[in-house]
Amino acid sequence: MNNLDRRQWLKTIGLTSGFALIGGLPAVAWEQTDSRTITDGPVRLSSNENPFGPSKKVRSTISNSFDIACRYPFQYLTQLVNEIAEKEGVSRDCVVVTGGSTEGLKAAGLVYGLEGGEVIAADPTFQALLSYAENFGAYVHRVPLNERMEHDLEAMARRVTSKTRLIFLCNPNNPTGTLLNKDNLRDFCLSNEDKAVIFSDEAYYDFIMEPDYPSMVELVKEGRNVIVSKTFSKVYGLAGMRIGYLIARPDIADRLKDAVMANTNVLAIEAAREALRDNEFYKFSLQMNAEAKRYIYKTLDDLNLPYIPSHTNFVFFKTGRPIRNIISEMERHNVIIGRPFPPMDEWARISTGTMEEVQAFGSALKKVMT
Repeated sequence: MNNLDRRQWLKTIGLTSGFALIGGLPAVAWEQTDSRTITDGPVRLSSNENPFGPSKKVRSTISNSFDIACRYPFQYLTQLVNEIAEKEGVSRDCVVVTGGSTEGLKAAGLVYGLEGGEVIAADPTFQALLSYAENFGAYVHRVPLNERMEHDLEAMARRVTSKTRLIFLCNPNNPTGTLLNKDNLRDFCLSNEDKAVIFSDEAYYDFIMEPDYPSMVELVKEGRNVIVSKTFSKVYGLAGMRIGYLIARPDIADRLKDAVMANTNVLAIEAAREALRDNEFYKFSLQMNAEAKRYIYKTLDDLNLPYIPSHTNFVFFKTGRPIRNIISEMERHNVIIGRPFPPMDEWARISTGTMEEVQAFGSALKKVMT
């Protein structure tokens, strides 16, 4: 779904004030749930995956693409790059396709972390870029979140020095699910992009329900010193296919392309192309995510457990107990939740899943907490 259509859809069905009834979804979307039942294995709500993906249209495309799986992916990549460029409203030389957005994060960590480059980031946040940069000699300034569990942009700006090469923003943030004020975000980027590259990790951008909330791709279009990462792993349900992309000014994109190692594969390319066309599954995924979050919120309210309203497909909540103990106890009840996120050692991250899965989470949590 292109960005203009997405904004119009959000406005039309009133998602900012609560989802419309799911009964309005076409039958093709409901078919996605046919085979999604809990088996004898554990309920996995730990990695922020979309349990409904890939869509049936994408599965069919993957099956029909095996005849070209013997070919190297490069000749098939051009079409996907063109389609991503059209979706994002940029030229094709701004697009870098990667093996999941994590490879893009690591490529940036390599490019800007070499030879003692300094990186500034919130804490806690997603670590892939930061830990990879450290492997190559970078020094990472980890700045604690503010009292609202958001990036403390003022404190991050104060850490900028002549040695700073990159400022990492994960927005919405993983693991807290918080979203920066759009005006503050833009002001921060414009105030600092002449001092360091701004990296905006937008893995969860699709789950933002504010129709006019901007992607920082808008700053790339202005020629700013900004990189944006996006993924097919979340709303599109392709985490196992490993495909994502970066958007950056052409000169920055060229540097990042040189640092990409794994790339992706033919089946993932064709899956991603079909996923971009499958608007009904996109809408279905967002509505099912909202329903699952409502159930999680109610469960936490019933237990009087504090949580942060989320702009993602997971919820971060305070257990009041050491998180490693909670993880072990939940696993004994056949539910896998998110890993620890120090220094917030009493907080847990729970991914949304099917309704059956989040109901299993609710039942297990009540047993563990009471």
